[in-house]
Amino acid sequence: MFTLARETVCEEEIKKSRFVVKGAPVTRSEDAFAFLERIRKARATHHCWAYRIGQDYRFSDDGEPAGTAGIPILNAIEKQTIDQVMVVVIRYYGGIKLGAGGLVRAYGGCTAKCLQAARLRPIIVSKMVKLKAGFDCIGSVYPIINQFNAEKLAEQYTENGLELTLRINQADFHSLSTTLKNVSSGKIEVFDANLPVPCRKASP
Repeated sequence: MFTLARETVCEEEIKKSRFVVKGAPVTRSEDAFAFLERIRKARATHHCWAYRIGQDYRFSDDGEPAGTAGIPILNAIEKQTIDQVMVVVIRYYGGIKLGAGGLVRAYGGCTAKCLQAARLRPIIVSKMVKLKAGFDCIGSVYPIINQFNAEKLAEQYTENGLELTLRINQADFHSLSTTLKNVSSGKIEVFDANLPVPCRKASP
């Protein structure tokens, strides 16, 4: 999955109406609405928009006939398999009515062209993990987590050794876990931080 590498802008004239497409990478709905307010133009006739952030999406026709602007913009985003993005199409009315079908083609088409021309970057999905290492294994931990570019979120020493909470690239979870277990002969424990830590059974 990809998102925009940076903000992008395209412009197209259709039957004397000017359509200015502006897109931005966003990770929260608050960022999407902040972008909308920042680029809002007082002289424009409409500011139609759509965003998708994972399973969260919204759109607006901003006064155009229902279903002729926001949904076509969103459909164009989805057809390009782009996520974490906000697209605003600013229309300056030129005096010629486009009709419902014309509006759908105009908003969807100019959005698609803009996204196709934009520079993209892959979305890195992160994962939080916890690990436990005895004192005899601590020396092996830090070189390996640095190798995987893990971000240290929390660190705690206990009577049994070291406990760490890390953020890593989700794709690296299996490799990191396997590497830590191999160098410690299985003594270092690695868990998904979002799942309950398995309990050890008491010795009989």
